[in-house]
Amino acid sequence: MTVQKHLTLQDGTLFPAFGLGTWKSDPGQVYDAVRWALQAGYRHVDCAAIYGNEPEVGEALQDAFEAGDCTREELWVTSKLWNDSHRKEHVRPALEKTLADLRLDYLDLYLIHWPIAFRHGVTFPKSADEFLTLEEAPLEQTWEAMAACKDAGLTRQIGVSNMGPSRIESLSQVGPTPAVNQVECHPHLQQRALIDFCASKDIAVTAYSPLGSTDRAQRKDDEPALLDHPTLLDIAAETRATVAQVLIAWAVHRGTAVIPKSVDKRRIDENLQALSVELLPTHLDAIATLDKGYRYLDGEFFARGGSPYAAADIWL
Repeated sequence: MTVQKHLTLQDGTLFPAFGLGTWKSDPGQVYDAVRWALQAGYRHVDCAAIYGNEPEVGEALQDAFEAGDCTREELWVTSKLWNDSHRKEHVRPALEKTLADLRLDYLDLYLIHWPIAFRHGVTFPKSADEFLTLEEAPLEQTWEAMAACKDAGLTRQIGVSNMGPSRIESLSQVGPTPAVNQVECHPHLQQRALIDFCASKDIAVTAYSPLGSTDRAQRKDDEPALLDHPTLLDIAAETRATVAQVLIAWAVHRGTAVIPKSVDKRRIDENLQALSVELLPTHLDAIATLDKGYRYLDGEFFARGGSPYAAADIWL
């Protein structure tokens, strides 16, 4: 069996560097994906309330525990606070709803999903009055409520997602330094400065969309999609791996955690085997040349319909 690799968090907690992403894993598929992953040896599952599939993930986790695939103590489960629950009175109820859906007594990690706020009960705003500004729902107050959830034992660690240095600094002034920052990261968006900043603060980084994404159409002047990129195809051939395995191995080699999503059993198994892929310095140098600062999730979907937010400001 492939040996799981870990990152060490600020308090010495071991954080599995490889996990199963569940974004866009449809109900009816995610149950099997989680069961297959845990049977294969995954010990990290990444979830979020907005994914709409936490009840089915919870069913899979309960059945996996009962079947002896793993114990709760062996498993790392992450979830995320959605944008409509940023006000302090809504944070704990949102976490408790996630725990009920996942059939868990506690999370290992709870993240603020985005530095964007909506009115309570709004999934995606359709008009300007369904947004809240960060003055109306300050992230600092959200963070204080997150810290209270940790103190209450509802989550072992708290962190952030889609945030840059200035916001992380602001949160750290009113509460604990985030344990983890989960951000889009792949060879076309290598995030070197942000990763260096997080390292300086002892914040672990989790890379989402490590294989690229279909969420944003490729610009006409873009290089090929990651899974079809000639440089990565060459490295895959040299290492006798798939391109997906190369991308996962690269992410782990950089010291980030990585959470590729799949609902295909063969790919779930293949992705885990990426932890055994060894990349040479020449491979790493070649991948380093692919950085384009290109975001598949560019944040424009939060800057429409009279939104008070500008996409470029999300990553501050």
